[in-house]
Amino acid sequence: MFIIIHCIDTSVSLTALGFQNTTMHFVTEFVLLGFPGQREMQTFFFFLILVVYLLTLLGNGAIVCAVKWDRQLHTPMYIFLGNFAFLEIWYISSTVPNMLVNILSDTKTISFTGCFLQFYFFFSLGTTECFFLSVMAYDRYLAICHPLHYPSIMTGKFCVILICVCWVSGFLCYPVPVVLISQLPFCGPNIIDHFVCDPGPLFALACIPAPSTELICYTFNSMIIFGPFLSILGSYTLVLRAVVRFPSRAGRTKAFSTCGSHLMVVFLFYGTLMVMYVSPTSGNPAGMQKIITLIYSAVTPLLNPFIYSLRNKDMKDALKKVLRLRINQN
Repeated sequence: MFIIIHCIDTSVSLTALGFQNTTMHFVTEFVLLGFPGQREMQTFFFFLILVVYLLTLLGNGAIVCAVKWDRQLHTPMYIFLGNFAFLEIWYISSTVPNMLVNILSDTKTISFTGCFLQFYFFFSLGTTECFFLSVMAYDRYLAICHPLHYPSIMTGKFCVILICVCWVSGFLCYPVPVVLISQLPFCGPNIIDHFVCDPGPLFALACIPAPSTELICYTFNSMIIFGPFLSILGSYTLVLRAVVRFPSRAGRTKAFSTCGSHLMVVFLFYGTLMVMYVSPTSGNPAGMQKIITLIYSAVTPLLNPFIYSLRNKDMKDALKKVLRLRINQN
């Protein structure tokens, strides 16, 4: 593999860092090593990830179209689901296209600005997903625990407000960590043993230790992860208490079926996030970091359409209508 390292020669006073009369060479791009292996293995990874990406776009796109075109799905639960599927399309697109280009590349480089832009969008979209999962749990809590008041509370206007809050809050959360990490001195080496620009490897490449910045980022990540997660647990604890009191078995089965899909997505997504970001990633092997990141960045968005559609009769009927409509148009 041929690696090019570009640097800018910049004389910088390092007195504050404990150095004097020293010249630092700041990197202008990073090298993402990606997946190990010979060319044949690289080709296998390329086609595997490409298939996962295309299936994810197809599955989530089908849900978006079904919610948009089937008026029976114009209810808060399915509107949230449609927005969640739309979010998943952008979430996987923030990393996988660059990942595919990186596999085929000989240099495997990404610019300094491109690295931190990917960092920002990937984590902002992931944060938005956390908020959406929390809002969807709150919607199920209202529908099951307060069915008589649900139509007056979860109005169309309130539904739109919650969706906007999720999107806006998700993108307002991560500028601070991105700016803090980008201001660290990166004077070489510039090789990241990962396929995305992730905080752990970036901290490892910094020329000086930054324990305060690491503590801020890990505390911030913990708040972003645990805040929505605890609200989800709270919502479903109340839902479970209400469901066990249902007089009919059919009612309990329907309630559990409605919430089951969402809970599967929550535990799959949050399980990998907590392993990766609640504790500093510098202690995890690079291979483990890649596997965990691949699960929540590519595998989870792929499985979500199947989890939601296969367990939901209304969604399956709507997807059949969309499929028949496309066949008739052709």
